[in-house]
Amino acid sequence: MGRRKENSTNSLNENYITETCNLTYAVCKIGGRWKLLILCKLENGKLRFSELRNIIPNITERMLTLQLRELEKEGLVKRTVYAEVPPRVDYELTDIAKQLIPIWNQLSHWGATHKESMLKTAAPIISK
Repeated sequence: MGRRKENSTNSLNENYITETCNLTYAVCKIGGRWKLLILCKLENGKLRFSELRNIIPNITERMLTLQLRELEKEGLVKRTVYAEVPPRVDYELTDIAKQLIPIWNQLSHWGATHKESMLKTAAPIISK
């Protein structure tokens, strides 16, 4: 992935938004297609890269690697490398990431409720 210029409009806008709104800051840290799913899979403890790849079947190895690196850089995932042959690497949630568990459980409940209500309102329109 390419890096954005520090003074690009996109970077300046992101910096302004994340500095002035804590909610936006938080969403930027866990946002994206795969990050929250990866964090949720780590909720129950340590997992190896191959285990994560197997329980998230549609993610490519490259994307999983990039997302794990970003989560590690943001302090949400801890990466432990063991001096073994072959090398073994475990990933786990940091303490600050564990604080998100009740929040994403609540968000998941909201998502299920919203999805159900949208399906109910869409059903009469489709059947006409």
